[in-house]
Amino acid sequence: MGTLPLPLADAPEAPLAERLRPKSIDEVIGQQQLLGEGKPLRAAFESGRLHSMILWGPPGTGKTTLARLMADAFDAQFIAISAVLGGVKDIREAVERALAAQAGGRRTVVFVDEVHRFNKSQQDAFLPHVESGLFTFIGATTENPSFEVNSALLSRATVHVLKSLGDDDLKTLLARARELLQAPPLSEPAAMRLIGYADGDARRLLNAYENLVHMAGGVKEIDEPLLEKSLGEQLRRYDKGGEQFYDTISALHKAVRGSDPDASLYWFVRMLDGGVDPRYAARRMIRMASEDIGLADPRALRLTLDAAETYERLGTPEGELALAQAVVYLAMAPKSNAVYTAYNAARSFVARDGTRAVPLRLRNAPTQLMKGLDYGRGYRYAHDEEGGFAAGERYWPDDMEGPVFYEPVARGLEIRIGEKLSELRRLNEEAKKAS
Repeated sequence: MGTLPLPLADAPEAPLAERLRPKSIDEVIGQQQLLGEGKPLRAAFESGRLHSMILWGPPGTGKTTLARLMADAFDAQFIAISAVLGGVKDIREAVERALAAQAGGRRTVVFVDEVHRFNKSQQDAFLPHVESGLFTFIGATTENPSFEVNSALLSRATVHVLKSLGDDDLKTLLARARELLQAPPLSEPAAMRLIGYADGDARRLLNAYENLVHMAGGVKEIDEPLLEKSLGEQLRRYDKGGEQFYDTISALHKAVRGSDPDASLYWFVRMLDGGVDPRYAARRMIRMASEDIGLADPRALRLTLDAAETYERLGTPEGELALAQAVVYLAMAPKSNAVYTAYNAARSFVARDGTRAVPLRLRNAPTQLMKGLDYGRGYRYAHDEEGGFAAGERYWPDDMEGPVFYEPVARGLEIRIGEKLSELRRLNEEAKKAS
């Protein structure tokens, strides 16, 4: 059966996360982009207009909580289905219960957790009942609904994006948890490490904290050693908020830069094994493609972007293989930091230099007035010149000599770029001597 039972939040044996589940939208921590004054879900609550929706966001951000609060606010029957365990049979049962509730004059909310796990036919089974208004459909997903939810269902539901909880949100949640459990205080370093471990996931934070409090016994303060003892290897392996997190990233970057595919894969897998969000690893690889490879192999940037998009489509673990492919490609690609160096040099120059006037010949002249002021006069259109190059033309302000920022390296495609640049500079020098 894929229908989820409703836990008793007030039962002492219920998990801490369940006991702390908000009972009104004013108790919800975070998600102010949806629940703040005048925001979409706040407006839905206040107007009494419940609509079908997809709640998209990372784990532990309140998707189930919001669905339940909506059902409570509208005195609607709440039916929860797990897409991991359920199927068409559960959908049929939900329809029967919704029909019975409708006959009694009551609304129904059908909540589907991890809706992306349902296949096309299972998702299609909701369509006629959403259209008829038999029930309000609320799907929850951690995956991009553009890729994982049928377009027909997506067109009938509003997508609301939930965000990971920030550190201040998690501190507030910890304070509520401590008050409920009457627990000893957390030292500031222990609290920050616990928040870093939670990584924006309220459920993960509360589960870890509950275990921690059970281990604490009669201590006066919960400190870092006790936290490490409670979380064990999962905290020590990959301290997301601490030094090891940044050291591992640094090792991956240096292994890629050093063209060692095996070491690069090792550090990449270490990051995943420690709990890093693969999307973060993808973002770092995109940076490496620009910083350390650049124009020596422009395909590297496109390949890393494709790998990141593939991960968004497939998720974990399937999408991780595309990221591993990108890691190996980056490690084996020819290396150049010429663009990175040139960009930094240009930024530094502009920061020190004054604001120079744009030469009249380089200005655009969309109006007669501007043309009368000689905007664009004397500009040489490169496409009309031999070889598509206006030899001797200057594109710098008139009162400065142009510095050299970009110097291609003799690796990969930049070998040919360097040859082309040298030839263009030679033509410019010849034109300058002839003038």
